[in-house]
Amino acid sequence: MELNIQFYFLYFLLCFIPLLQAQNLQTYIVQLHPHATTRTPFSSKLQWHLSFLEKFISSGEDSTSRLLYSYHSAFEGFAALLSENELKSLRKSNNVLSIFPERKLDIQTTYSYKFLGLSPTKEGTWLKSGFGRGSIIGVLDTGVWPESPSFSDHGMLPIPKKWKGTCQEGQDFNSSSCNRKLIGARFFHIGHMVASKASTPLDLMDEYLSPRDSQGHGTHTASTAGGAPVPMASVLGNGAGEARGMAPGAHIAIYKVCWSSGCYSSDILAAMDAAIRDGVDILSLSLGGFPVPLYEDTIAIGSFRATEHGISVVCAAGNNGPIQSSVANEAPWISTIGASTLDRKFPAIIQLGNGKYVYGESLYPGKQVHNSPKILELVYLTDGDNGSEFCLRGSLPKSKVHGKIVVCDRGVNGRAEKGQVVKESGGVAMILANTAVNLEEDSVDVHVLPATLIGFDESIQLQNYINSTRKPTARIIFGGTVIGKSRAPAVAQFSSRGPSFTDPSILKPDLIAPGVNIIAAWPQNIGPSGLPEDTRRVNFTVLSGTSMACPHVSGIAALLHSVYPKWTPAAIRSALMTTADTTDHKGKPIMDGDTPAGIFAIGAGHVNPGKADDPGLIYDIQANDYITHLCTLGQEKQER
Repeated sequence: MELNIQFYFLYFLLCFIPLLQAQNLQTYIVQLHPHATTRTPFSSKLQWHLSFLEKFISSGEDSTSRLLYSYHSAFEGFAALLSENELKSLRKSNNVLSIFPERKLDIQTTYSYKFLGLSPTKEGTWLKSGFGRGSIIGVLDTGVWPESPSFSDHGMLPIPKKWKGTCQEGQDFNSSSCNRKLIGARFFHIGHMVASKASTPLDLMDEYLSPRDSQGHGTHTASTAGGAPVPMASVLGNGAGEARGMAPGAHIAIYKVCWSSGCYSSDILAAMDAAIRDGVDILSLSLGGFPVPLYEDTIAIGSFRATEHGISVVCAAGNNGPIQSSVANEAPWISTIGASTLDRKFPAIIQLGNGKYVYGESLYPGKQVHNSPKILELVYLTDGDNGSEFCLRGSLPKSKVHGKIVVCDRGVNGRAEKGQVVKESGGVAMILANTAVNLEEDSVDVHVLPATLIGFDESIQLQNYINSTRKPTARIIFGGTVIGKSRAPAVAQFSSRGPSFTDPSILKPDLIAPGVNIIAAWPQNIGPSGLPEDTRRVNFTVLSGTSMACPHVSGIAALLHSVYPKWTPAAIRSALMTTADTTDHKGKPIMDGDTPAGIFAIGAGHVNPGKADDPGLIYDIQANDYITHLCTLGQEKQER
């Protein structure tokens, strides 16, 4: 299939046109080529549009009865009532760029709670649980930015009487930083300081020696789990809507255990120990690594104790997919969460110099390129051994990239960092190309310059074009935010797969949940790209990973705890798993790449909070049942 056909198919599917089902007349918007050959004879665009439409509608019918709008400045084309046959005929015209149906636009979220079927007005899990009121979610991560609007305590219930935690003071963080939403905050750094040989707080470069977040990850995950409603949230205008955590009525307790050099086991265990005493109901840990034996796994050990105290522990599965047996946090008493996709897209399509198109995605606002018809020279540097194909620092000579769009392969350094390297080298835009490792994975970024990410198949098409001409050119067309035009959920390429490496009898992950291109709260001391050079400031940004999937389920577990406060962690996990979906929103099997997903990719399936609050049957497990299992592995001494 030629590139232009692929472009139109993807552009319609993802941006504008749902499947055509009805045979009667429907309203369609027809985009015409601005230099169409039929334009010249007419003195006005209205006359041109009427005449153009008349050629395609039923014989003898007046085109004025079909034309709804003739667009003059904002758009080159018209809106009209068309039958399916007329639509097919119009699409064959060389003067038509695209056709898409009219759609009803509503104020949208940022947006995973709506994707999961949670509604603040309709009867369902949110209303039934009081939005998670009374539940306490403990988040072990990089800390929190307490001034974020996602941690406002407006409308929150008083702090539960059972809460025994504290708001630990420290650098730029005092007791007034906590409130009825953010009810507690602690930081754990001794293990970090010893491991990094930092003898004084001054050695903690760009860190806050307090619960305050200097990296953003913890703020993002905490708001995903239990963030308060924030109207008019967006990332520089993209993904606009109302932001809400999964349990917006729940209380949040922060345990900062991760620092610039990593998260250390001693600090993690100390935090879990404190959280048990403090009285949390849910523990959310978006951290982990490659699997290790349970008896060497601090999270497994600490979470077992938490489970004994009735605390549900939810952990990220890891981002080492699609490698088999790469799943982390594999203890059977942990709810281990893989990542899935949403049906929200951010089109940023490449128009090549030969007139063909390549589909890509980006969260860059794109005004500079979108409003300019200028086509720029395209360059992809592969000469030498300095990593220029990856756009490593120092690898891009200004003489070769100045004023051009630079193609950068994924890998080695960060995605957003590549854009910064291109910008510093004089490039004006970037195309980030997936390799065979990433395939079609589409994790977008808020780049520091106009940029787009393309899949592996598209990268091959781009390379073929570059190799076909002496002076390749291109431009990037940014399409904003598009919802509901693609199949979802699907398994994220990076989501770690089971079975358990150390205990193959354990089926992991347990569930999958939204983890790709998740928009949530962000600190005001970091740019949305996360780069130190990024001087932009936002309240929200986008991240991808099983780190983002984990707090979705943590928040939903808090909803269930509010509905059934006497349920054990096993009962909550059972309700989540037995009601999980194995089909996507179109009723077809959840996909893992080009094939239906297996149990080692999705576990029981995709989380469905609307069903989980009424599972009909739950399977309960007590601590001794886990002990019996561990004894069969010869681990009774290590675990007890």
